[in-house]
Amino acid sequence: MISANNVTLRIGKKALFEDVNIKFTEGNCYGLIGANGAGKSTFLKILSGNLETTKGDVTITPGQRLSVLEQDHFKYDEYSVMDTVIMGNKRLYDIMKEKDAIYAKENFTDEDGIRASELEGEFAEMDGWEAESNAAMLLNGLGIDTSLHYSTMRDLNGNEKVKVLLAKALFGNPDILLLDEPTNHLDLDAIAWLEEFLINFDNTVIVVSHDRYFLNKVCTHTADIDYGKIQLYAGNYDFWYESSQLLIKQMKEANKKKEEKIKELQEFISRFSANASKSKQATSRKRALEKIELDEIKPSSRKYPYIDFRPEREIGNEVLFVDDLTVTVDGEKILNHVSFTLGRDHKVAFVGGNELAKTTLFKVLMGEITPDEGSIKWGVTTSQAYFPKDNTQEFDNDLTITDWLMGYSPVKDVTYVRGFLGRMLFPGEDGVKKVRVLSGGEKVRCLLSKMMISGANCLIFDEPTNHLDMESITALNNGVIKFPGVILFSCHDHQFVQTTANRIIEFLPDGTIVDKETTYDEYLANDEMARKRTVYQAQIQEDEN
Repeated sequence: MISANNVTLRIGKKALFEDVNIKFTEGNCYGLIGANGAGKSTFLKILSGNLETTKGDVTITPGQRLSVLEQDHFKYDEYSVMDTVIMGNKRLYDIMKEKDAIYAKENFTDEDGIRASELEGEFAEMDGWEAESNAAMLLNGLGIDTSLHYSTMRDLNGNEKVKVLLAKALFGNPDILLLDEPTNHLDLDAIAWLEEFLINFDNTVIVVSHDRYFLNKVCTHTADIDYGKIQLYAGNYDFWYESSQLLIKQMKEANKKKEEKIKELQEFISRFSANASKSKQATSRKRALEKIELDEIKPSSRKYPYIDFRPEREIGNEVLFVDDLTVTVDGEKILNHVSFTLGRDHKVAFVGGNELAKTTLFKVLMGEITPDEGSIKWGVTTSQAYFPKDNTQEFDNDLTITDWLMGYSPVKDVTYVRGFLGRMLFPGEDGVKKVRVLSGGEKVRCLLSKMMISGANCLIFDEPTNHLDMESITALNNGVIKFPGVILFSCHDHQFVQTTANRIIEFLPDGTIVDKETTYDEYLANDEMARKRTVYQAQIQEDEN
């Protein structure tokens, strides 16, 4: 068990947390939610001991081991992948290294033998002989190929490092597991594997995530941070949302009844306070009036942007023709003879672990990359707006937010442009902020403003939910659901994909595609059945041999 006791954290004059008391118990998975800036990651740092509180403390059941998903992707560049994962259990890793050092000695003394014997005993108790196979199981589950298990961390790409650090956090069955955005940069297969791992995990998990489907799948409880307090709810994210909305509704209804009673008492007192025969009743009602207290309904700190893509022109029946598209990078085929056609009703999710193929396709469609072979043709009625995964160049300038968006607006009017910014939670004074200094979430909201103001009838999104808070993801999800045009997108948010796409195109590792008109959940169910058939057929073949 881990608990926060009267925890207060002040940053300058602002209290980020005020007298927080909460217990996280064994066998439960807690989703820690709240608006951007509410302090979710900060609270995890307090629980892990990496940040001191102004007041109060954190207690952990004696003897329990706490594990944290680290965010520094370069910290272990000098180590092998296998060693990095096993470091998740520091004591076990230290024993392994001390043993190796003793056995490597040229002059092996009796004292060395005694120490080695002690270490071997502790090593066996900690299941040390299974350490590498357990680490390999985690790595394979997250999609790290066996050929990389003994590579140096510096040789891995960013997404692979994220997976290794996650495997490190999960390694060795920790008693308390703290995960800050564990699904970021994971492909959908890795997320599905992590979901099953956490569902079957018997100890305490506290997780911060903007993936609503993930929270609904793994969480037994929800801890909501709002106005420096943490309110605990039994149930997953959807249950929290329904419960919190029901509570507000009940408080409003109770207040309405109280207000009606107050009005009734005030009218009686006003009519009969001067009447001698009714004076006692009037006095009695005054006392009753004084006892009525309205419930304080504090508005949530959450803010939802207003996302509404309105195409200026209705899209025709012929939208996009992709024929035999091939792109090679450094001798490797990223797109391998890809062909498909889109009609006016298609909303297409591009899925699969081949992330580079998706981004490359989108860049070809936007004219940023010239293919080696094949062609693309947009319909004459189409207009496109693009959300790139890497927006670095877009904001590498000293323009203010207002001037930046004005450059893309068909109407060169400050009031018109600021209207779009206001909907995206940039009030008037924020319009003079330089785009260079914006946070990741703010940059995403700027790009969405740019797409809205364009009036395009075909939208292309490359991982649009990265860096967004839950409220913005919900608003974007609702915006694309009601969009009447065509959408092509890649996204790791399961709920976003399921509620938006009516067609799934999967990129295979060799750059080819599998194209199905179906919902995402149906696609996953069929894909799982296909995998089971493959395994079953392989077992039959093995038995026959």
